[in-house]
Order: sequence, then structure tokens, then C-alpha cells
Amino acid sequence: MKRFAFPAPLRLLLALALLLGADAASAQDATARYWSDSWRGWHFYEDPPAAERERPTLPEQTVPLAPTSGAPELVEFERLQKTLEDTRNIAIMRPTEANVRRYMELESQVVARASYFADVAQRVAWATPELDPTLQGRPVNAKALEVFEQTQQVGRSRAIADLGKDHVLLFFYRSDCPYCHAFAPILAAFQARHGIQVVAVSMDGGPMPGFPEARPDNGIATTLKVTQVPAIFLAQPFTGRITPIGFGVLSESQLLERLAVVSTPQGEAMLPSATRQIDLR
Repeated sequence: MKRFAFPAPLRLLLALALLLGADAASAQDATARYWSDSWRGWHFYEDPPAAERERPTLPEQTVPLAPTSGAPELVEFERLQKTLEDTRNIAIMRPTEANVRRYMELESQVVARASYFADVAQRVAWATPELDPTLQGRPVNAKALEVFEQTQQVGRSRAIADLGKDHVLLFFYRSDCPYCHAFAPILAAFQARHGIQVVAVSMDGGPMPGFPEARPDNGIATTLKVTQVPAIFLAQPFTGRITPIGFGVLSESQLLERLAVVSTPQGEAMLPSATRQIDLR
């Protein structure tokens, strides 16, 4: 038996429908029209209707939206923003050289405007100290940064000395921990330089050079959930308030910075704490 095959014109019609994203209903409708017009024979090609011939194609560039109410600068900015977005979308959907070039040219104009704004803002900052970000907070110049850090360290050291009047540092360690042995001299020097007492707590009962009066753990490590050593906590014996400072080997500058942060009301509110009676006798 000879297999039935669609006529070539019909196969072409169905292929074009699939290529253009036509749905199944459109394809079925086209097939139905073909069979209902079978009297035309093989010569059924005709000029498309006038409405279909005059159907507009996708424009190369979308016309900007009508200006909105407001300041002229805002109107111009919104128009430029919309035009750039539309030009980019057109270039994405139809990436011809002309469309891509048009978008890149417009983008270049926008970048030039932004660059000019940055230059003007920089000149304004140079002439207005309170608006110069390089003069606010941490400086960026190497020499100024050195002076800033020295001044900040002096201030922090003074604050730590005041803190040491009613606070101590709890140093949790194990005698077989090499990091604890490396951290102990730093803490001893920190105690001597800044005047805040360091209370060493041995979690295994062993000694620690530099802290001959180290005390065995009486359960406070479990209360504070100390699972890693060395560990440092800031404690206020009078109130029983204990605040974690850090774990591992810390430098003197890190200790100063962290103690300065947690000693402020904002720092205390941000960090967890525990309450336990501390016997320093």
C-alpha cells in the first residue's frame, strides 16, 4: 500500500507555523482551510490580505515615553533611563549591528554623565571637609593611618584601664594545648601593659607558665559552653556578667579592639552573655 504524504505546500505551511511559534489550534485551522479550499488545486498561492501586508514590524527603537510631571531634570532623567532600557531590550531581542551599536553609544553617553558627576562630587568633597569621606572615620593615607591607629590605641588602652577597675579577663586553657601556651605570654604582657587582671582557668588541672595562680575549672566552662581553647571572656565579678571576647590566639591589637567594642552599650547588647557568681579570692 502506498503511504499517504502531505502535499509539499501543506508541509511548508505547517513548518512555518511551528517556526513562528503558532499553537496547535492555528495549525489545525490552517489545515482545515486548506481542505475546505481543495478546489483551488495545487495553485492556491495568493497575495496576502491588505491588512496582513501592512502589519507593522518590530520598531528599531521604541519612542520614549511622554514626559511626566516634575522638575525638568527628573523628566530628562526618566526619559534617558527609559530610552536606555528600551534600546537595550531591542538589542537583546534583535541583536543587529545597528541595534547593538545604538545601545552601546547611548550607554557610553550615560557613563560619561556619571563620570562627570563623580568628578564634580570629588571636587565638592575636597572643598568641603565635612563631606570628604577620606576625613571621616579611618583615613586612607598611609601616614594619616599610622597616626590614626596610634591615637586609637592610646584611647583604647585608657578605656581598658578604666574597664579593669571592675572587670577581669577569664582565660580558659588546657596544659597540653600548644596554642594556649603561645597565647599565655600575650595575655601576661597585656595584663601588665593595660592594667586589667587576667584570671587563668585550667580545664584539665594542669599549670600554665606565666600564671602560677591558675585555678581549676569549677564548672564555669560548662556553663559558658567552652569547647575550644584558648578562650577569653570579659567578666564583671560584681554583677556576674560574662561576655565572650574570642577563641584562639589573639594579638594585642585584636584584644584592644574587641574589648573596646564589647565595653560599649551597643556592643554589650549585641553579644550573648551569661551570669554566674565569680569567686576571685
